[in-house]
Amino acid sequence: MAKQKRGRRSFAFDTPPRIAAWASVAGKKESEGPLQGYFDYTNTDTYFGEPSWEKAECRMQQLALETLLEKAGKTPKDVDMVFSGDLLNQCISSSFALRNTGLPALGLYGACSTMAESLLLASLTVGGGFADRVVAMTSSHFAASERQYRYPLGYGGQRTPTAQWTVTGSGAALVSISGQGPVITAATVGTIEDLGIADANNMGAAMAPAAFETIRAHLDDLKAAPEDFDLIVTGDLGKVGSEILLDQFQKSGVNLGGRHRDCGTMVFDLEGQDVHAGGSGCGCSAIVLCGYLLDGLVKKKYRRILFCGTGALLSPTSSQQGESIPGVCHAVSISAEREG
Repeated sequence: MAKQKRGRRSFAFDTPPRIAAWASVAGKKESEGPLQGYFDYTNTDTYFGEPSWEKAECRMQQLALETLLEKAGKTPKDVDMVFSGDLLNQCISSSFALRNTGLPALGLYGACSTMAESLLLASLTVGGGFADRVVAMTSSHFAASERQYRYPLGYGGQRTPTAQWTVTGSGAALVSISGQGPVITAATVGTIEDLGIADANNMGAAMAPAAFETIRAHLDDLKAAPEDFDLIVTGDLGKVGSEILLDQFQKSGVNLGGRHRDCGTMVFDLEGQDVHAGGSGCGCSAIVLCGYLLDGLVKKKYRRILFCGTGALLSPTSSQQGESIPGVCHAVSISAEREG
């Protein structure tokens, strides 16, 4: 019998794991944004000292992991396993970052929801008694993503108003059964939702239905209400997707009460940085969580947040074949202190 399961898609932990340490690595544009003071490592070189953007993204994950372990006072031998993923084909940033480290690794692909997905799986693994310390990690790179999904930067393609700017960044969190740090109390696994949006330059609209379904499921399964949270954070619907999400909740009779924020609109200055509808990419919600949000919980600025990573599950192959864009959202409830 699944004693920790709640409803159809959610889990409440009998022994809630903690986020014992976290680290964030950010690029030049991100370090010039509103959250610049919350990142552990920044670099004005988009190549991070490497010969290509793809290798730069791999280096970012290595830096995030190294910084995380240093902050936690741990070595790779203290880590039981790593859940990681990224946007590049076959998740090469994650696998190359972890090669020859000796760390047991499980690769993930949840698109921009990967930080929430990896954190959810790490929580289930630790909360279920299968491991003591698990790393959740992800990354994205603006130039590498543009080269894979859209046009080479040298092409100079015009960006639409609904387009989002892929964040250059990497985040890593150490989920542990003991120690100090924010507590993961519950989680909800997403379902894949597709309402027929086929525009790869409007991924916020494609992901919003999945965010709506997962947040609603979390509230229903855990018998919670929006007012139980200081923040309900999506990542990364951007400006367009956030407006759609709020409209969906309003039509369903649920008022989020001004608690909703989106990582895509938090990481950049939408007026001053020319990012159109906001930020996106695996690194978007990763560096907002592993910087601003967890810092806010530690400093008691927030008591409890619902972190909802959103992902657009498209590929160059599916887009070229005229397919629509499925979306997914995974939710993790994080509290400043152990509850109950």
